[in-house]
Amino acid sequence: MTDPSKKPVEGAPVTWVSDRTLRNLFGYQMKRTFNVIQSDLARTLKPFELRMLTYTALVLIVEHPGMRQSQLAEAMDIERPNLVAIVEDLAQRGLVDRNTVPTDRRAYALFATPAGQTLCANAIAAVEAHETALLQHLDADMQATALEAMRRIEKSQRRG
Repeated sequence: MTDPSKKPVEGAPVTWVSDRTLRNLFGYQMKRTFNVIQSDLARTLKPFELRMLTYTALVLIVEHPGMRQSQLAEAMDIERPNLVAIVEDLAQRGLVDRNTVPTDRRAYALFATPAGQTLCANAIAAVEAHETALLQHLDADMQATALEAMRRIEKSQRRG
């Protein structure tokens, strides 16, 4: 907490800011950590001309050929209208094909092209190397504990 005996002097410049109180909050620390991971991941994916969301979509499409756009949106936990631009970007780059579903002409099944499969494999290898480097100071037990904690937090909120 802020020390009430230390009152700011009006007009005096602030020379140092501490986020010590916030650093004790799990959510704040997780967000700060995520910022580091996201920034490094963006650099890792840049040579592939992918962003975190396009990478995620491509991996899911490669791993689940024929999935519908609605299934992809659910898997990525994003609104279907927001997914349209992501799929369009991948399709324009020749990484995925959208085929109408014979039983529902309003729905599209998604398939990775050979170029998409190759790019995906190369990007996965780069992301795995990124994670290895990022987590090098954590032993296997610490990594497993951190993953389990994040999964439990997510699971507890999805029940409600």
